[in-house]
Amino acid sequence: MPLPSAADLFSTQEERDNESRESVREIPLEEISDFPNHPFKVKMDESMADMAESVKQYGVLVPALVREKPEGGYEMIAGHRRKMASELAEKKEIPCIVRNLTDDEAIIIMVDSNLQREQILPSEKAFAYKMKLAAMNRQGQRTDLTSVPLGQKLGKTSRELLAEKSPDSNTQIQRYIRLTELITPILDMVDSGKIAIRPAVELSYLPKEQQTVLLDTMQLEDCTPSHAQAIKMRKFADEGRLNEDVILSILSEEKGNQKEQFRMPKERISKYFSPGTPAKQMEDTIVKALELYRKRERGKDRER
Repeated sequence: MPLPSAADLFSTQEERDNESRESVREIPLEEISDFPNHPFKVKMDESMADMAESVKQYGVLVPALVREKPEGGYEMIAGHRRKMASELAEKKEIPCIVRNLTDDEAIIIMVDSNLQREQILPSEKAFAYKMKLAAMNRQGQRTDLTSVPLGQKLGKTSRELLAEKSPDSNTQIQRYIRLTELITPILDMVDSGKIAIRPAVELSYLPKEQQTVLLDTMQLEDCTPSHAQAIKMRKFADEGRLNEDVILSILSEEKGNQKEQFRMPKERISKYFSPGTPAKQMEDTIVKALELYRKRERGKDRER
């Protein structure tokens, strides 16, 4: 007699019966709305254009996952990019699995289905982790998103349980969630690689008004704070002594590892990289390309 699977042990007979009845349906695109506050951006980029061309030729090979809405129609859980590609391919319908899910179950599946992508912006992870952790907390744990709530049965915190099924550690998840406290323009700078995550976390503790002052100063001085400078700003803010003059003074300090910088407008090189590629990865790729170019030129010199 075969042993029962983990799914059999932790699911009810009704849930197993429902899953066995699931089948793929062709659902009109106009009947499917996006998931509320979907944290993952669906962009019209080269990758999307390739996906749309594939859908045009072969159709959607992996069905999307949706749930029925009380007022009628369906809500997308997993498959936002496939839906957009289908629209671009001028398809009228998309294959879907319809599943009966609670709000929190839908959030967890939506986040998990996207976290495995190769390229995810820090802001996407930030809001995704925040949504999933809140859903986990509502399922029986405390609701403080950045503290350490007690696990219900396993003796673990909710972040530890989240980290076990995520590509990031418990500590890194906490850092990402802190980024949701940044004003949008500064969070955009984190996404573009202008500000690293650790200094950004420190800046997230500044009141929104002081973040706005910091943003204006960074733009005026064309600079961003180091981790040490961000820590110093947070300390002044906690003491109630952070203002425009103090921010300017801190940003004007020479950084410990400060070196002469070579700058190039991002728009000159962005077409050679996928959207969302971190600045450090762009820099490493450019350096490798220059090394290959130098080797090739030296080879030509030897042949002359």
